[in-house]
Amino acid sequence: MSRDTVVAKRYAKALFELAQQSGKVAEFENELGLVAQAVAGDAQVSKFLETPNIASDVKSEIMKSALTGRVSDDVLRSVELLIGRGRINITEELYEAYKKIAGEALGQADATVYTSHKLSDDELGKVAAQFGAIIGKKVRATQVERPELLGGIQVRIGDRLYDGSLSGKLERLEKSLKA
Repeated sequence: MSRDTVVAKRYAKALFELAQQSGKVAEFENELGLVAQAVAGDAQVSKFLETPNIASDVKSEIMKSALTGRVSDDVLRSVELLIGRGRINITEELYEAYKKIAGEALGQADATVYTSHKLSDDELGKVAAQFGAIIGKKVRATQVERPELLGGIQVRIGDRLYDGSLSGKLERLEKSLKA
């Protein structure tokens, strides 16, 4: 685990506790996603924020003017804190750590569903509901297409991979025949 990941988890835990006190856990998650997307999603913004020759007050003021009205004051203060401490580069890790902490506290889990072809929203919802019943949490699913799976699905929830793909079954069959 990298040092940035450890630091991001600490910031995420503190921010989650603040969100819990104010009853804005989901709002903070959405706002952190917006900030992470703005910082990591745009190479120019990222380069600007990581340039050491620009004073942190200038960076903070620009981010404040860009984010005011879009994020809460608490999230904005957190961004300013990250800039002031030279840690704005951990924004994405902070968002991911916050999502994980908030999900655990709210009984939610994020799942990535890998399929060979695109599923309809209804089908994706059914997959999420079925895996939610298996793990005992509400599952928020996102889909990634992987044609190499040939058919079936793979579902990743946290560190666990449920493999019901055709390519996975063929690999297991091959291993059993070799043994």
